[in-house]
Amino acid sequence: MNSVEKMPGLVEVAAAAGVSLSTVSRVITGRTPVSERTRIKVMDAVERLGYRPNAVAQALVSGRSSTVAVIAKNTLRWGYAATLQGIEEEARAAGYTVMIAVVESSEPEELKRATDLVWSHSLAGAIVIDFDAVGSATMAALPHNVPVVAASGARSDAMDRPHAFLDDLEGGRAATDYLLSLGHETVHHVAIPATSEHSGREWGWRQALAASGAPIPPIIRADYHPESGYEAARQLPPDASAVLCGNDELAIGVARFLQENGRRVPLDISVMGFDDQPFAAMWVPALSTVRQDFVDLGRRTFGLLQQWIEGDEMPPDSTASPRLVIRESTSNPPVPSD
Repeated sequence: MNSVEKMPGLVEVAAAAGVSLSTVSRVITGRTPVSERTRIKVMDAVERLGYRPNAVAQALVSGRSSTVAVIAKNTLRWGYAATLQGIEEEARAAGYTVMIAVVESSEPEELKRATDLVWSHSLAGAIVIDFDAVGSATMAALPHNVPVVAASGARSDAMDRPHAFLDDLEGGRAATDYLLSLGHETVHHVAIPATSEHSGREWGWRQALAASGAPIPPIIRADYHPESGYEAARQLPPDASAVLCGNDELAIGVARFLQENGRRVPLDISVMGFDDQPFAAMWVPALSTVRQDFVDLGRRTFGLLQQWIEGDEMPPDSTASPRLVIRESTSNPPVPSD
């Protein structure tokens, strides 16, 4: 009969080091000073036994929960999944466990479910992936009895909790300025759903056009998927020479429609994406886009939460600037024929 070897715990470490359980706790958590001689004895026992801290055990000895909840509308789409990856990696390295909850809509019963999740579990804190209207509604609905921070693409004036940002607005502005610098008279925009009117990549696009005195075309509304971009491209006027898309998936849908209808990318029309998803460089022609580091966003977001949990003081926001990645799908506008 096979037996499962029992993993060593704090009791075994204390016995091997010849110290009390509370002393081991002080060494492991690092919150209370001990003598260097005692610390070495405990750490030698940790090494010999192969002890690895357990999240539940840490909560018991420290009197503080080591579980955090991550609440999001979606966990499969590129930005959401990569952000979640960064959160989970950073949390695991810090000795925390992550519980994931999906809130599919901003209906009252769904928001209540998210609120109940926070109230009914002994959580150290919570993170909301605030990339959409559901995320914003979730942030507003969550109680203030535990630390709550958010990962977000765009800054808003109505934020009363710490956020880690990607600065979508600056990305939209930079992409539009770049296309204008190539000589395009204006830039059309196929937009993803916005969380608010005056934020995000759409607002950056609008600001850049206004600042340059360029005409501001009507927004073409779309979803997130390539098929939505394909359908949205039908609304582009025949003389459009540049289009900024709300994400890379929309961009490939737009480019596919244009190419099927006799317009060459980028010779006849420049197409620019947003996010720099892994497939962007492999598309033909390779997509120019705005690179955003979602994994880093997740890490920074968890860092804010950890700082709040362990420092008992609400931290300031964290912002990182996106950068342009210029590939093959953008160029100067076509020269008018005589």
